[in-house]
Amino acid sequence: MAKLIRINPLDNVAVAVHDIPAGEECYMDGENISAAEDIPAGHKMALRDIAEGEDIIKYGFPIGHLIKPAGKGGLIDHNILKTNLDGVLEYSYSPALSPIPAAASEATFKGFRRSDGQTGIRNELWIIPTVGCVNGVAAAICERFRSELSGYPSIEAVKAFTHNYGCSQLGDDHRNTKQILADMVHHPNAAGVLVVSLGCENNQLAAFRELVGNVDEDRVRFMESQKIEGDEVEYGLKQLRKIAEAASSDRREDIPVSELRVGLKCGGSDGFSGITANPLLGRFSDWIVSQGGTTVLTEVPEMFGAETLLMARCRDRETFDRTVHLINDFKEYFIRNGQPVYENPSPGNKAGGISTLEEKSLGCTQKSGKSSVNGVLEYGERLSHKGLNLLSAPGNDLVASTALAASGCQIVLFTTGRGTPFGTFIPTVKISSNSHLASAKPGWIDFNAGVIVDGKGTAQTDDEFIDFVLSVASGANTCNEKAGYSEIAIFKTGVTL
Repeated sequence: MAKLIRINPLDNVAVAVHDIPAGEECYMDGENISAAEDIPAGHKMALRDIAEGEDIIKYGFPIGHLIKPAGKGGLIDHNILKTNLDGVLEYSYSPALSPIPAAASEATFKGFRRSDGQTGIRNELWIIPTVGCVNGVAAAICERFRSELSGYPSIEAVKAFTHNYGCSQLGDDHRNTKQILADMVHHPNAAGVLVVSLGCENNQLAAFRELVGNVDEDRVRFMESQKIEGDEVEYGLKQLRKIAEAASSDRREDIPVSELRVGLKCGGSDGFSGITANPLLGRFSDWIVSQGGTTVLTEVPEMFGAETLLMARCRDRETFDRTVHLINDFKEYFIRNGQPVYENPSPGNKAGGISTLEEKSLGCTQKSGKSSVNGVLEYGERLSHKGLNLLSAPGNDLVASTALAASGCQIVLFTTGRGTPFGTFIPTVKISSNSHLASAKPGWIDFNAGVIVDGKGTAQTDDEFIDFVLSVASGANTCNEKAGYSEIAIFKTGVTL
């Protein structure tokens, strides 16, 4: 007999655990329900007759309304379900806080202490171009140095983070490029950084160095290619060797989890994401907060429809006001560009069983757990508050993950029901929402949360997940690292000259 999951007692739909053919009997809550039509795994089945215009309830909240009636046992998908959301809203602060108690014992991981007080979970050399014109130079320096890496056992990897920006940009785009690159220079996962510039770009090296501010000059070096007489790649290699020598004594040591900063992200979601993987991250976030650590939730468009739940958890009125600005500013961004605010679920989301933005958002925001919202960050801003933070960035996987890393997160936890191989410039852990994906793509998926819907206990899964994340923080490579997939993407909103 087929299995259904009703997430909340108020729900008038349930989620199919497996593909259910028309006519098959399903058992749930002591009642037999016959599928009136084929119900794909992860999709919603009506638990009673539902009239046209009536709300569909999932997670205990409306996720949209029907544009034509559905009978008991029928499929509820994007073809008949439409959003209730519209426009910019006004909000009132009605706090409903549930403080997370401090943990009884302090957990640790093996990390690297930096001279500026930060903690890294990797000890890598990074080559950062100020402009896309020197991408080739940065890549050549990186490739040449890899053959020398064995001579520097303290260095775990060398990476060049190429991008297309740094010139012909104006306004916010120019500021965003400079800020994200400056954030990378200060990131604790880097044992050292070589900044490579051209010389004539908008992102002038002198101004960029001023934005970067104080650095350990043995660990961070700058080169301007147009001013170098002779081979700029050989010059860059010499600089990188000096940085590597300065990092030669770096060693991992026990670090309390209170110094861990974790980014929370989802992409390619399916109907199980809000049942397995995202709630798993929510419980993990609460555990990190109980340890005195930090988590960061982003993807602002995927908060639309669930934003009031986050606002009610803001620790004070100032944090609430910043959250309102975070939400409405992003809505205005859509409106300025003549785009619909609430047209979000991708074709992959819809194929996986997600029909409206409310449905996606209510599942997405479960990654934040139940703790108070302690801070709100602008795009490119670095962390200053421990506990749960919200970060302004779009839903795009690589742009949002880059923003999480730039804020100071040492690791990104990325849930997915469809799968993706990418990684940003910090370890990017992929957590599958279903077991089929985990078995089909073992080179992409690091941890399978689908075992929860298969019947494994949440407490055991939570413990195993905590152990896994701490092993990654202590040096175990993620799938994206094993494959060599490490990239950056910078948010662009305006004109290119």
